[in-house]
Amino acid sequence: MRHLELFAGIGGFRQALQLLHNDRIINFESVGFSEVDPQAIKTYKANYHISNDEVELGDIVEFTSVQENIERLPNFELLTGGFPCQSFSIAGKRGGFEDARGTLFFEIARIARVKRPKYLLLENVPGLLSHDEGRTFAAILMALSDLGYDVAWQVLNSKDVGVL
Repeated sequence: MRHLELFAGIGGFRQALQLLHNDRIINFESVGFSEVDPQAIKTYKANYHISNDEVELGDIVEFTSVQENIERLPNFELLTGGFPCQSFSIAGKRGGFEDARGTLFFEIARIARVKRPKYLLLENVPGLLSHDEGRTFAAILMALSDLGYDVAWQVLNSKDVGVL
């Protein structure tokens, strides 16, 4: 399965896919990643063998602002992303779509609209569900549905899946 990781951080999705690959549960290949934090990028590159074929997208907003950039991306079946949560978290100001970070989900949608990956696997904070009385989450679900995706979602507690 070919994979593109957006808002990669230090590569949480890639780590999980690599473990599944090592256990021979899936065949996994990375086509690229996006991240803006220089220290996270440094860690990502230290943790994973980045092939010459992989694309480092950098700032996703700058990347998607040029349609040809998206079109030139290698094809992939799985797009993952932990889009920024500060705008939705109860620990923040909850600016939602009024905060530029809150609109970054739509960069995922731009790429999905052009590249049509079979699967999207996205994560965020529980506060996304209640933000703006649920309208923000409804808008995200509608955007995914409009792109032709059947959406299933779940709130997970990390302690229930072995993360301390």
